[in-house]
Amino acid sequence: MGDFAAGPASPSPARDGEPVHTGPPVAEAERITKRYGETTALDRAHITIRQGETHALVGRNGAGKSTLVSILTGLQAPDEGEVRFAGAPAPRLSDRDAWRERVACVYQKSTIIPELTVAENLYLNRHDRNRFGLVGWKGVWRKAAELLEAWSVDVDVRRPAGELGVEQRQFVEIARALSFGARFIILDEPTAQLDGAAISRLFDRMRAMRDQGVTFLFISHHLQEIYEICDTVTVFRDARHILTAPVADLPQGELVAAMTGEAAGLREHAVRPPVAAEAPVVLDVRSLTDGDVYKDVDLRVREGEIVGLAGLGGSGKTELAETIVGLRAPQAGTMEVAGERPRPGSVPDSLAAGVGFVPRDRHHQGLVPLMSIADNTTMTVPERLGSAGFVSGRRKDALARQMITNLAIKTPGPDLPVSGLSGGNQQKVVMARALANDPRLLVLITPTAGVDVRSKEFLLEKVEEIAGNGTGVVIASDELDDLRLCNRVLVLFHGRVVADLAAGWHDHEMVAAMEGVDLDA
Repeated sequence: MGDFAAGPASPSPARDGEPVHTGPPVAEAERITKRYGETTALDRAHITIRQGETHALVGRNGAGKSTLVSILTGLQAPDEGEVRFAGAPAPRLSDRDAWRERVACVYQKSTIIPELTVAENLYLNRHDRNRFGLVGWKGVWRKAAELLEAWSVDVDVRRPAGELGVEQRQFVEIARALSFGARFIILDEPTAQLDGAAISRLFDRMRAMRDQGVTFLFISHHLQEIYEICDTVTVFRDARHILTAPVADLPQGELVAAMTGEAAGLREHAVRPPVAAEAPVVLDVRSLTDGDVYKDVDLRVREGEIVGLAGLGGSGKTELAETIVGLRAPQAGTMEVAGERPRPGSVPDSLAAGVGFVPRDRHHQGLVPLMSIADNTTMTVPERLGSAGFVSGRRKDALARQMITNLAIKTPGPDLPVSGLSGGNQQKVVMARALANDPRLLVLITPTAGVDVRSKEFLLEKVEEIAGNGTGVVIASDELDDLRLCNRVLVLFHGRVVADLAAGWHDHEMVAAMEGVDLDA
């Protein structure tokens, strides 16, 4: 694709590459509060986005970014506060056309319909019709081609959208938003699935569009991108606005500190003692590689050691953990579990070698909701339930009751379907199944996601107890509380290990490494 040409925007020309702020802000959100039951997602938060700028919104998971986007795009109303566009109150939520004229969001997960052509996606439900009420496809194709040509998007409008790459889909979505008249575009993690060259092309186009009067709200976990493309940055933390500042005036260390709430101060969490150097190795990974997902990873875990894999979306940490348990097969490298080499990509081989696993999504990967607690906790150990292919209900229930007691699962009995449990107790069932085969190595991916505080504390204490009994543990997560348990943490960024942090790290060190920021630079 070539650079964006001057399109049909009403430009507010830039001088020397800096945006010109004239007139009222493109968008304002003031005193925004949003609650979901007892959870406060936004607490009197605010943001002001000026015309022609690229404004970054950053914050850790749970900071309130997604909730703000849903309010700025009219998907839901705030409980308190006000949203304005160009100084005027936001439209009614029911007036979707008015919202599309003011703002559009290009999400990390594409909203393009792959079965339709590019032209059909661009003008869905807005097709030109002839005097017989039939769609005039020649007119639709012409309008679509003119729109893409105006913004130098080099895509065949008759091509099925499912054949487009990530980069092309993004620009088709941006062009579609501009066709409604919106000149304020929210980009939600737009670089998460792009390689370096595609990111560079995206930024070139954003700069060209900014010069033509298009305003961006740019949401990204990668802080170096903020410094490359954005004029202003707003930080949210714990549902509140923390600061807004020109990017050029904010050192990276201060930005990380604002996101974490921790300056370069005292460590507040207990430091896990080191594992003896002579402790047996239960996981030995050498030069493990899977294309661009992760590359040349070396990892050694000893008995009783907890090792973290940290990183943001697209870092490769989750895929690496899934490779260890046999859900993925690497393209190169070797892996040994307790001296054995399980067949790459084989879950049964990994289980036989002594691997237990807690997946990242208990709903889709961890549980069979209509099956009982007993069935869910014992499905990986049929050999313990009987012989010659027969399952003893008495043995199954006995093992399940043992696991229910061990994990403090609140249930009237092992026959209850897991769908009848709370989220925290469901996660305990997943943990129970992982422990049913007395693993030598336990691999957990975001093990405390979506559970209440008490269940979170219990699960993390259980992991420490398991490690204390000699099991090696790998925790893949971007949640700092999960990673505090670890003796050390390997941080991945774009598929490569960029840091190996010993226990006792500061929050700002960890977040900076995950974001790809060098605080010493």
